[in-house]
Amino acid sequence: MFSKPQVILDGLRFPECPRWRDGQLWLSDMYGHRVLTVDDAGHSKTVAEFDDKPSGIGFLPDGSAVVVSMRKRLLVRLANGKPETYCDLNQIPGDHLNDLVMDASGRAYVGNRFPFKGSFREAYSIDCVGPVETSSQENLVLVRPDGTIRIVADNLMAPNGVGITADGKTLIVAETRGKRLTQFTIDEDGGLSNPRLFANLGQNPDGICLDEEGAVWASLPFIGEFVRVLEGGEVTHRVKLPQGKWAIACVLGGRNRKTLYMLTSYASIEDIVACHDFEADLHSVSKGFVEMMEVDVPGAGFP
Repeated sequence: MFSKPQVILDGLRFPECPRWRDGQLWLSDMYGHRVLTVDDAGHSKTVAEFDDKPSGIGFLPDGSAVVVSMRKRLLVRLANGKPETYCDLNQIPGDHLNDLVMDASGRAYVGNRFPFKGSFREAYSIDCVGPVETSSQENLVLVRPDGTIRIVADNLMAPNGVGITADGKTLIVAETRGKRLTQFTIDEDGGLSNPRLFANLGQNPDGICLDEEGAVWASLPFIGEFVRVLEGGEVTHRVKLPQGKWAIACVLGGRNRKTLYMLTSYASIEDIVACHDFEADLHSVSKGFVEMMEVDVPGAGFP
């Protein structure tokens, strides 16, 4: 039996990339330029502040957090509350970095994005339902613990949320412009092979997380829904938000990993477009929340 979502924290700008770690929720408040932690009572603590938009979060084997600095195209390690450069990805062409997932050995897979052509609505086919097939040069970049990097998946359409199965053998990525989830086999050296469809969603996915039955919880921001989808595309559960509220990202955590933490926001497409500009972040009218609900199937894998 699923519970109903309840808001445990408000006052955020645009929350993204939730992670469950050591009994607390971590997340990036992108337009607020900070990373924070939250407990189930809604008590929050700012872990680090940024002069950029923070995004994906991962944890190294020693427990330290690594965060994407989007516009600067850096991975930064948080040390004593201050971001320090961990890996510079400016050597790889691109516009901005996006989400990441980090495996148990500290290998990070980072979404690398390029500028889109035309209007945001046209580029993301927001007014069209169904899969989209156009060429793209966007990719996933592997960052190894020794600092070496390489592109391990290309021709992706706006790589966004990323997950790794519990056995460490499969990576799943949400292609926001492609309106689909795509999966890869993870090779022994960390490379990705055998790209194949996990599910066509017909809507633009953002953040994702995985559960023990092999399902993916996916956030569909523009229609305000979180969905649980099986390989092949069957949707088993939907969580619908009030009109105008975006479903941004989610993670399974809490006791036995059976709490679905959902990041939501009242935002607009104009916000997303304008906030390519750092100063526009500070004037965004976006209002973000952390919500939670209990589910039946525990989380698995990463994040």
